[in-house]
Amino acid sequence: MALLLIIPIAIALLLLSYKLYQRLRFKLPPGPRPWPVVGNLYDIRPVRFRCFAEWAQSYGPIISVWFGATLNVVVSTAELAKEVLKENDQHLADRHRSRSAARVSRDGKDLIWADYGPHYVKVRKLCTLELFTPKRLEAMRHIREEEVRAMVESIFKDCANPEKYGKSLRVRNFLEAVAFNNITRLVFGKRFMNSEGVVNKQGKEFKGIVSNGIKIGASLNMAEHIPWLRWMFPLEEEAFIKHGDRRDRLTKIIMEEHTQARKQGGGTKQHFVDALLTLQDKYDISDDTIIGLLWDMITAGMDTTAISVEWGMAELIRNPRVQQKAQEELDRVIGLERVLNETDFSNLPYLQCVAKEALRLHPPTPLMLPHRATADVKIGGYDIPKGSIVHVNVWAVARDPAVWKDPNEFRPERFLEEDVDMKGHDYRLLPFGAGRRVCPGAQLGINLVTSMLGHLLHHFRWSPPEGMKPEDTDLAESPGMVTYMRTPLQAIATPRLPSHLYKREVVDE
Repeated sequence: MALLLIIPIAIALLLLSYKLYQRLRFKLPPGPRPWPVVGNLYDIRPVRFRCFAEWAQSYGPIISVWFGATLNVVVSTAELAKEVLKENDQHLADRHRSRSAARVSRDGKDLIWADYGPHYVKVRKLCTLELFTPKRLEAMRHIREEEVRAMVESIFKDCANPEKYGKSLRVRNFLEAVAFNNITRLVFGKRFMNSEGVVNKQGKEFKGIVSNGIKIGASLNMAEHIPWLRWMFPLEEEAFIKHGDRRDRLTKIIMEEHTQARKQGGGTKQHFVDALLTLQDKYDISDDTIIGLLWDMITAGMDTTAISVEWGMAELIRNPRVQQKAQEELDRVIGLERVLNETDFSNLPYLQCVAKEALRLHPPTPLMLPHRATADVKIGGYDIPKGSIVHVNVWAVARDPAVWKDPNEFRPERFLEEDVDMKGHDYRLLPFGAGRRVCPGAQLGINLVTSMLGHLLHHFRWSPPEGMKPEDTDLAESPGMVTYMRTPLQAIATPRLPSHLYKREVVDE
């Protein structure tokens, strides 16, 4: 028993000695004083990006935060983000993978969790040159437009229900349905939900896999950050194995369905699963990588779209002036006798600004996924030792008063006054990241968020629930890697177009 106690104590002392040596050797960024063994873990509040932004006010725009014995560096300004994502990108392009991320990604065989190297470069090239090209996005435009129209139809039916007349609806329910149907059709070429909202057997299995993945991914605790405690909290290997097998089984069934359809003369479709299967030999990628890429797209594209649009609608309800101005533009360009299409975006600059402002104030991933230093580098004049984990606080960067006028105000006009790129070229606005790890599907996300906001504004006038003022809308965030509204948005939708324009049009694929 004594030996069992001595070993972890000895390991802890060795780690503490090493960290003391690091502090003497390196000029590390300032930050809150860490506690022995646990570091700052007990000091970090659940909504981490806000916590880190507040610490940056006290310690400066680059801070050290200790997760147990691991140094995490958080930057909170556009200037420092540029140093991380451009000037030192070569040495900061690897991923830090938690034990759960390592298991789910099969130790980085996908794109999101892959380290920067030959595999990442190959898969990234495939995504850029084959999957997310303007040609393919245009070929799948009818899917996005049909699903957004289906959302409009569902909201209209809810409004037309005499029992619900004048009552508020839970906006998130409708947004999640369109995000779910859109991503499964784009990725798998399948719609798991019928027009009545009933999910079929494969769809229930898909939802079960997504839910279980979130559950087991969140099951790990402080031992993730304190290696010598891990023997007390072993990874649930069996649970991860079962989850991986379940995910692979469903995906391979769908892959085989597409393979058989092509053999029977159905031709190659534009869906991502078909594209990857036909490109498998050209890019020399394994089935594991195909499965990993498909689920990367699901992970990156499903929740984030619904989150972004819900935040946008909350801001539009809180700011009736902006809502009215966007609707006036839609009425002027689209009119009241037809519906919006993605081809109209170029003639709707204010709508595009509304989408951009929503993504600025409420990026769905407010803390960029962690980067790992593969060499000693300097950021902001401070040393970042090899092995450190670096985070860009996208939320704080987009609210920096040094580069944004009235940063906390929802004012889309700022993007009419100055065109700011949000696909990784301007470090003031980084909802999709930048540098080697920039999201390859940024344009797809922008298109869908803009389309959903445009249809919701064109078809309906939105107001807060009865007895509630616009400014009372709760803008608090839930903790997590992606940031939902803590209180789901409730609003009253009032139709503003002729009734025949609310019907979904089914398009053959």
